[in-house]
Amino acid sequence: MNQSQLFINGQSCPASDNSTFDHIGPTTGKTVTTAAAGKAADANKAIEAAALAFPIWSALPPSEKRIRLLKAADLLAARAETFIDIGMTEMGSSGAWYGFNVQVAANMLREAAGMVTQIQGDIIPSDAEGRIAMAWRVPCGVVVGMAPWNAPVILATRALAMPLACGNTVVLKASENCPATHELLIKTLNEAGLGEGVVNLVTHSSEDAPAVVNALIAHPAVKRINFTGSTHVGKIIAKQCAEYLKPVVLELGGKAPVIVCEDADLEEATNAIAFGAFFNQGQICMSTERVLVNEKVADKLIKHLKAKIEGFVTGLPTEPVHIAHVVSQQAADRIMAMVKDAEDKGAKAITDYRVNDTAISPILLDGIKPDMQLYTEESFGPVCTLERVADDDEAIDKANASEFGLSSAVFSQDIGRAIALAKRIESGICHINSATVDDEAPMPFGGVKSSGYGRFGSKASISEFTELRWVTMRSTPKHYPI
Repeated sequence: MNQSQLFINGQSCPASDNSTFDHIGPTTGKTVTTAAAGKAADANKAIEAAALAFPIWSALPPSEKRIRLLKAADLLAARAETFIDIGMTEMGSSGAWYGFNVQVAANMLREAAGMVTQIQGDIIPSDAEGRIAMAWRVPCGVVVGMAPWNAPVILATRALAMPLACGNTVVLKASENCPATHELLIKTLNEAGLGEGVVNLVTHSSEDAPAVVNALIAHPAVKRINFTGSTHVGKIIAKQCAEYLKPVVLELGGKAPVIVCEDADLEEATNAIAFGAFFNQGQICMSTERVLVNEKVADKLIKHLKAKIEGFVTGLPTEPVHIAHVVSQQAADRIMAMVKDAEDKGAKAITDYRVNDTAISPILLDGIKPDMQLYTEESFGPVCTLERVADDDEAIDKANASEFGLSSAVFSQDIGRAIALAKRIESGICHINSATVDDEAPMPFGGVKSSGYGRFGSKASISEFTELRWVTMRSTPKHYPI
């Protein structure tokens, strides 16, 4: 069983009142992690440690920040097996998924290391004689990152990599579903030599979450917040940030559509849809939730998808499977309630599916209609729906009918047509002839509408995690009117 603590100012420590909480593993139904149940006082302690470390970290030369971030990336990559073991225990997905997490997260740190010399400014032409005007990008201070459990290493690393490169210090609020995984990440970064207080961790129980989050946002030393999670919680975070006039980056839910034109390579589309819909049991914000296929090729696509899905093996993450377990019994029950609602209202499963507690085999539903929950709500499970469309205009109308706008995809062998469709889709991300699930450290990542605002990812996030300061310098005396 994992034992997890807070990590503040370079030291592991219990909660201020020594309280703990238990996390139940999805594959065993038993406690797999006992973690410190941090309170508002602990959140304040972590912020104060980060605030004390800020003048030291922000003043380091870019080359020194680069060296430390690269060392952190290498140490993270070297601990892949440990992350895999803890991840499978805490969250129930496959070892391949957590190994992929570590690989992407290490690259995020390497990309951030390369950006330390790109925090630049401008010389601005001035009408005032004898004056040089400049715009400087300067660090903000303490940044709070709130990361979820579904891609635990990727999303926690994303919450802190570019803030650190920009010269800020960080407090990470861990997910209640993976406290040991997030603790290992923060301890790894600290052991790489970032410096005491540069990265800090607060774990907490579900019951204490509101008080901890409020403390993290309200503290005057906190200058920026980033949150990745559900749209429901994101709206709460946004309201609290607005109360304190704190800028926030929000990456929230998705309902990613894939448009399949009649001229698409159906085999390629099938592979991308199956991957996008069912990798990590569909527990990815970019997961393919809706297939909008031209009616001329719908039956052919269904035939391809049926053959592909029937080859998937579902089971324990420790076994050679394609589909492992969803994160909890509560999640499994919610997913299956949505499927039952759709089936009761006329949707049909293209293949037989099986449910064994938190193990759900892939479900592809044909005949989806607007009166079904799955038509509008994010399933966040191994569920995908299929809808026939008459032409490109109908495909775009249906793709944009969702309140979400994170990721999307278009399949057509006519690249000009595909680009025209991509321009019309309301989403922060669109992939042509590729899956909706994709990530790369240098790319601007974020959504529109109820999928949030702001952008993570390398150069795009510099403006999110720095202040733009106007600075002038005179070379001649100035005449003042009084």
